Amino acid sequence: VQLQASGGGLVQAGGSLRLSCTASARIFSMYAMGWFRQAPGKEREFVAAINWSGKESYADFVKGRFTISRDNAKNTVYLQMNSLKPEDTAVYYCAAGRVASPAGINEYRYWGQGTEVTVSS
Repeated sequence: VQLQASGGGLVQAGGSLRLSCTASARIFSMYAMGWFRQAPGKEREFVAAINWSGKESYADFVKGRFTISRDNAKNTVYLQMNSLKPEDTAVYYCAAGRVASPAGINEYRYWGQGTEVTVSS
């Protein structure tokens, strides 16, 4: 397994969760890391990404609430999710790739297995 995501769970609206994604050292050192999500019946969508130099990108619907970060010593990328809303309920996937566009789902080569986030109202 080259990408391992964890940290999902059940939380009340307004609460917080931190997702983690650990990658192999080779992948982590070479690629940008991204988070995507897929709600039931919906297409997978971009949430946030961070490149090797630490530049962050966010979908408009999470700006100001979610923060992506990376710990190079641990080969891990995090997604801190605050002020969660019921519409944030989805399976969250981490991904890695050489991306020209951080939101370009087809540009990511490696995908984790997903971690489920449920936000109750």
